[in-house]
Amino acid sequence: MTDRIFIGGGGPEYGTPQYLLLDKANRHGLIAGATGTGKTVTLQILAEGFSAQGVPVFLSDVKGDLSGLAAAGRADFKLHEAFLNRAETIGLDLAYAAFPVTFWDLLGEQGHPVRATVAEMGPLLLSRLLNLTDAQEGVMNVAFRVADEEGLALLDLKDLRALLVWVGQTAKDLSLAYGNVATASVGAIQRQLLVLENQGGGSLFGEPALQLSDMIRRDDDGRGMINILAADRLMASPALYATFLLWLLSELFETLPEVGNPEKPTLVFFFDEAHLLFDDAPKALVDKVEQVARLIRSKGVGVFFVTQNPDDVPDDVLGQIGNRVQHALRSFTDRDRRALEKAAETYRANPVFDTAEAIQQVGTGEAVTSMLDAEGAPGVVERTLIRPPASQLGPIDAETRSKLMATNPMQAKYKNAIDRESAFEMLRARADTAAREARQAEAREENAEAEERAYRKARRYEGPRSGRSASRTTKEHGIGEAITSVVIKELKGTTGRRIVRGILGGLFKGR
Repeated sequence: MTDRIFIGGGGPEYGTPQYLLLDKANRHGLIAGATGTGKTVTLQILAEGFSAQGVPVFLSDVKGDLSGLAAAGRADFKLHEAFLNRAETIGLDLAYAAFPVTFWDLLGEQGHPVRATVAEMGPLLLSRLLNLTDAQEGVMNVAFRVADEEGLALLDLKDLRALLVWVGQTAKDLSLAYGNVATASVGAIQRQLLVLENQGGGSLFGEPALQLSDMIRRDDDGRGMINILAADRLMASPALYATFLLWLLSELFETLPEVGNPEKPTLVFFFDEAHLLFDDAPKALVDKVEQVARLIRSKGVGVFFVTQNPDDVPDDVLGQIGNRVQHALRSFTDRDRRALEKAAETYRANPVFDTAEAIQQVGTGEAVTSMLDAEGAPGVVERTLIRPPASQLGPIDAETRSKLMATNPMQAKYKNAIDRESAFEMLRARADTAAREARQAEAREENAEAEERAYRKARRYEGPRSGRSASRTTKEHGIGEAITSVVIKELKGTTGRRIVRGILGGLFKGR
């Protein structure tokens, strides 16, 4: 059928075959379960199903296993016989196939570089990424406001650094207009930016920035592109990982047009290790995630949260999720038991078995599932054997990945970074102008003082020729001295200080 994706089924001890309806896929989903219970395979077969139906997919390869989507499964694979047996049990005609894949990497090593400009990321997400305090976040907001008003393009981190230097130098004046701008906060932000750069986060910011249309593509056969973000090394910087995915989700929400309830999604977004998004997140950020999850489905985007425990996802977000695949949960502590009971309560009960017991009993490759029906209501919970994947289980080798990247049109578009004129260059040009004006002001001041000394020296050797001429000369000299004095005073005073301050404030104040 072309309106649904086959999830799995089973024999007599299992329930009815489970399908994910394409027109309900934008109602979001959850894939949960303990480590080693089969979440990665479930994610893989869902990506295959969406791609086969012409739906582009974005997912994170946290363990490095999902690159196998780009290669077909093989009969010599050690689990081939097990796959055939399972396919026969659930009534699936298993055929191996490769799928269209584009590899992306924030570090630009295992995929095409992914970049965003500082301005696109915005002060809220940057503050979350840098773990700023409220006061520091306030300074970040002031910096972005000033950049807008001054026409300073914020593209990469050196632009942001230069802007913060300017903000620190003009903190007193800015505080009068925008509230307190503490130089200590500016320094703290600069230190956090340094930490981010040391973690490799600097490569995220710059141009050419990612165009969302390059992810929402289909191949020549009409299959949806599977976009795989290399995230195994990115896990060492969980804040960077979570912030980037939230930014991408927000950009989809802001950019895509309203489509209502389409027959199939525009894009399906898998958020692996979803708990990283919510751990220690401020309420304002959680509220934003809830808002995006609630509204982005009208843009045709389905979001699947992948995590070990449903308890990792806040209740307000969990309430937006309609399609659920729950792999085994382990219950060792009181907290585990409470989480298990809570997970069981979110399913529509099946009179044949106890949901909480089933969640503990399902084996690897099995799950407790509930999919939305044609009316949009949650289906009765069922025990399900997850279908085997058609693509390769496990990663492809580095050579195959390199060949796929080299032949992808995204390589030519995103490989080389572009550094056009932006805030860093503009502020540097203003600094150069201010320095030049300061030198000119100093030269004029020195020339005026030299002329005054020469005039006074000459006067000591001249006497008045007559009373009248002496009076006139004295008077004229008095006027000249007064003008010279005013010029020198002006250079040393308001005008001089204004020139010396220039555009960059106290940069030359020491002179």
